[in-house]
Amino acid sequence: MELAVVVKPHGLQGEVSVSLNTDFPERLAGWPSLELAGPGGARPVRVETVRGITGGRAIVKLDGIEDRDAAEAIRGHVLQVEQSDLPPAPDGAFYEFQIIGLRVVTTGGEDLGRVREVLRTGANDVYETERALIPAIEDVVREIDLERGEIVVADIEGLLK
Repeated sequence: MELAVVVKPHGLQGEVSVSLNTDFPERLAGWPSLELAGPGGARPVRVETVRGITGGRAIVKLDGIEDRDAAEAIRGHVLQVEQSDLPPAPDGAFYEFQIIGLRVVTTGGEDLGRVREVLRTGANDVYETERALIPAIEDVVREIDLERGEIVVADIEGLLK
């Protein structure tokens, strides 16, 4: 599972700017089983520090990346983890891979299709189905049931595409 993509070097000490694909970037530091994947394959890596988390980006220091040249060499590489190595999501939170593929139905029983993508808008996530764009907010999403494979949403005027 992709947690972050290296966008560019940051400074001269080997730090990199990353684009985040996780709602829990602070967990990257000290994570025991991360991999850095690129054109040459994947290798284990340890995140020393995470700072400057803002707007879906962060500054990360990786063990073994000590200067700007080494940071430049990993531009475009992906920080990833096996799904089986993920810690449980906090209560009431879900990983993106758990949401994608769930069937969405309204409280009135109308089938809105399956979640194809989770769009990150900044204010809140949006679940995209074949028929609707569903804001992932409490007033709209009434229930997420992973066992049933279903998301129940409120019947709201204008919800359908």
